[in-house]
Amino acid sequence: MSCPMRNNIDPALDECQEQSGMLYGEYLMLDKVLDAQRMLSVEDNRPVHDEHLFIITHQAYELWFKQIIYELDSIRNMFSVELEESQTLEIVKRLNRIVLILKLLVDQVMILETMTPLDFMDFRGYLCPASGFQSLQFRLLENKLGVKMEHRVKYNQCYSRAFGRDETAIDAIKDSEQEPSLSDLVQRWLERTPGLELNGFNFWGKYRKAVDLQIKEAERATEREENESKRKYRLSDLKHRKDLYESVFNPEVHAALVSRGERRFSHKALQGAIMITFYRDEPRFSQPHQLLNLLMDIDSLITKWRYNHVLMVQRMIGSSALGTGGSSGYQYLRSTLSDRYKVFVDLFNLSTFLIPREEIPPLSNAMKTNLCLTWGSTQNSTNNKEHNELENSLEKSM
Repeated sequence: MSCPMRNNIDPALDECQEQSGMLYGEYLMLDKVLDAQRMLSVEDNRPVHDEHLFIITHQAYELWFKQIIYELDSIRNMFSVELEESQTLEIVKRLNRIVLILKLLVDQVMILETMTPLDFMDFRGYLCPASGFQSLQFRLLENKLGVKMEHRVKYNQCYSRAFGRDETAIDAIKDSEQEPSLSDLVQRWLERTPGLELNGFNFWGKYRKAVDLQIKEAERATEREENESKRKYRLSDLKHRKDLYESVFNPEVHAALVSRGERRFSHKALQGAIMITFYRDEPRFSQPHQLLNLLMDIDSLITKWRYNHVLMVQRMIGSSALGTGGSSGYQYLRSTLSDRYKVFVDLFNLSTFLIPREEIPPLSNAMKTNLCLTWGSTQNSTNNKEHNELENSLEKSM
């Protein structure tokens, strides 16, 4: 019996179905993907049901790591040249895609947690000496983001222990360490932030004046305080604030913090990040501000993923058992939760240097004109020089 709806089928669709070409499974190479789950417990004639879940989950992680690296490489390529506004929008879109993938990976840990410690113990012996520490893609992901060797915990520094004689893997890691990371490229971009030029708007000079006025007002308020305990507290707080601002205004103090690993960005890159944060409501700084927020989201989500992983490991093997790859297990993983693994830690600390909105130096007309140009462009600087000098003289007279 013929199908009664046959006459209603679109002839174009019918013709498409009859054309030669790859089918769904062929295009996705599902024969390889779906046949890539090798259960060692089955090969040992002692099948463990949850080993299949363990394999599928980690393979899914690796596929998503591959996509994140793919996006990161494309973003790094765009940052390697002078950005146009349309490219900034594309970078924001791709960073947001990475953020959404990382959210998925954070939630994926919960699926593994449906496995009990006893279930895991049934097949854990088959995993030795394999370990998540041996994930080449996660190591590349960290390097491409900007995790430096000197910031890693000692065990995490020796990748030859993890990859042994795999020269291809070791070469890939070395290449990723030598290439400009996303952090390096973002810093170069921030250093070109319009308005940092000393002979232009000179945001840094204006910002320092605003901070000095704020400190002086705080000193006067402290002197007027009659309550002795409150006065001591204010003096202590004032000294702390002075030290903080000194660390951002004094390049030598900033350099010392970078050498100790407490900061990552160059001094000028930090200036650019602070300026973008202050003027985020300006149309030209809107997308750069979104970009900085997405970088913090990436750092936050990787930290959350590490944290969820640490809790799961503690639940599965406890705090004392060694990892299958020879690490200290839970203790090693817990050590990766510190700020030393945050690539964009300076962005998290920007709020330390904020001043009240009404004290933020207003943008000059010349500066607003410059914001219409390409990021970091020097065009029209000559035309605006006289305008800047006029506005500076007006400021002095006021």
